[in-house]
Amino acid sequence: MSEIRSESFLAHPPEKVWHVLTDPVLLARWLMPNNFEARLGHQFNFTTDPVPSQGFDGVVHCEVLALDPPRMLQISWAGGHTLRTTVTWRLAPEGTGTKLLLVHDGFDDGDPQQLATMQILGGGWRGHMARRLQLTLEEVKEQD
Repeated sequence: MSEIRSESFLAHPPEKVWHVLTDPVLLARWLMPNNFEARLGHQFNFTTDPVPSQGFDGVVHCEVLALDPPRMLQISWAGGHTLRTTVTWRLAPEGTGTKLLLVHDGFDDGDPQQLATMQILGGGWRGHMARRLQLTLEEVKEQD
């Protein structure tokens, strides 16, 4: 099995990063529209543009698998015909900010379609999603 790993430093406290990761309105601003709730076992969806050529209808089916505020969030991530993966965010205080580790794992090395999806998602997690997360953090007022 293969995985995507992305580590970054965010110049915001862990509680604020956690808020942006778990508030459904803010999550939609940087990731995708959703019906997320920060509740263990909650099943929810992200929605985006379909990619029929990849067998993807535009819906990512998820479930909250683990929750340890404000240190860790793990969700299942399933879409298309065969993609069944897990996304884990780990937050750790570092200086005046937060070290954020994202691991998206469970990609089948023997499935060319999953490997292509992994490359696309990896570029997104490290690229425009990371930038959108940073912008959302900058736009949100400090949490009380």
